[in-house]
Amino acid sequence: MVRILEGKTLNKKIREELAEDVKQLSFVPCLVIFQVGDKNESNLYIEKKKEFGEKVGVEVKHLKFSENISQEDLENEIKKANDDDSVWGIIVQLPLPLNLDKEKIIESINPKKDADGLTPTNLKNLTERKEISVIPATARAVLNLFEYYGIDPNAKKVAVFGRSSLVGKPIAMALSNLNANVTVCHSQTENSEEVARNSDILIVAIGKPKFINKNFINEKQIIVDIGINTIQGEKMEDEIEISRKVVGDVDFEEVKDIVSAITPVPGGVGPLTVASLFQNLLDLCRR
Repeated sequence: MVRILEGKTLNKKIREELAEDVKQLSFVPCLVIFQVGDKNESNLYIEKKKEFGEKVGVEVKHLKFSENISQEDLENEIKKANDDDSVWGIIVQLPLPLNLDKEKIIESINPKKDADGLTPTNLKNLTERKEISVIPATARAVLNLFEYYGIDPNAKKVAVFGRSSLVGKPIAMALSNLNANVTVCHSQTENSEEVARNSDILIVAIGKPKFINKNFINEKQIIVDIGINTIQGEKMEDEIEISRKVVGDVDFEEVKDIVSAITPVPGGVGPLTVASLFQNLLDLCRR
């Protein structure tokens, strides 16, 4: 029988642990979130972070700017947070408008306050397996999930679909550090189905709804679906309104009775990503 790797229970456990950790500090940690523009998905993600921060006793400052803000002005705003001793963590909500250089914006964050672990310094530390590295939140969420469910990636064949600097690459690096044999697949990988079928663990973050089907899997496989896609659902009874629903990059219904374990969407890795962000923040405070 398939094992459903849900993240809600672990989210609650981490939240309770973090709340106790915050109580032990002599100060109230402050996380600053920089947002440019007004994307609905970004607004939703930020609200979840605010809610989580409130529950664990962390102050979350949300600084929202027009999408017309200049590169220089945004970098100056980040510098203010870098220089503010009351600020312990900084994140920039992605994606950013195309008129801004994302890499330079991320690079402008003080690595000692980089709660997302995306600055070149922290990514280099992760690559070099340094203990001071800050693991990007989604990658840390996957590690948390594996630890909770007793999944050991050591010597396992792992296929990671997606190579973004936010998700795919950090996950590949983090699992390589745990001695997994990692193969990263992307749009130009010719034998991606074969690579996936031969893997013990399949991790998918490509932003294509229900892309992974039974052709990519095997019956002993563990699937971690990080994709979050909103699609049209079924017609309502009046056949006028059409509902919307969230699905992953994996065709859950087609594969769930074949594989050994799988994360649901929603309710799998998503709840752990926010929790992992605040774990990073507490690590920064301790350092």
